[in-house]
Amino acid sequence: MKLIVAIIQPSKLEAVKEELNKNEIYRLTVTDVQGYGQQKGKTTVYRGHEYKVNLLPKVRLEIAVNDPFVKPTVDAILKAAKSGEGQIGDGKIMILPIEEVIRIRTGETGPSAI
Repeated sequence: MKLIVAIIQPSKLEAVKEELNKNEIYRLTVTDVQGYGQQKGKTTVYRGHEYKVNLLPKVRLEIAVNDPFVKPTVDAILKAAKSGEGQIGDGKIMILPIEEVIRIRTGETGPSAI
C-alpha cells in the first residue's frame, strides 16, 4: 500500500482527474495549497503598484493505492499534469509507504480498506 502525494498546477486538476478515471482510480483527496520552488514566485501589478508574490497557488492530491495501482496512478498524473515540453512549476509526485489503513464504516483493515 502506498500514498501518492502530487503537487500540481490548479489548471491541470480536471485533466488529471479524467486520466485517473480512465485508469480506474476513483479515490482522491484534493487540497488547495500554496508554495514555491524553482519558480520563486512572480511579480504582479495591482492598482499601479508592483507586488512580489512569493507563494503560488497549487493543488495537492493524495491518493492511497494498493501496490499494483502505483505505476498506473503515477503515469496518469505525469501524462495529464505536464505542460507541453515540461516547465518549471509543473509539480512533484511523492510516493510514501502506508503502514495500515482502516475503513471507519466497516472496520476493514489493510488493502481491502483502500
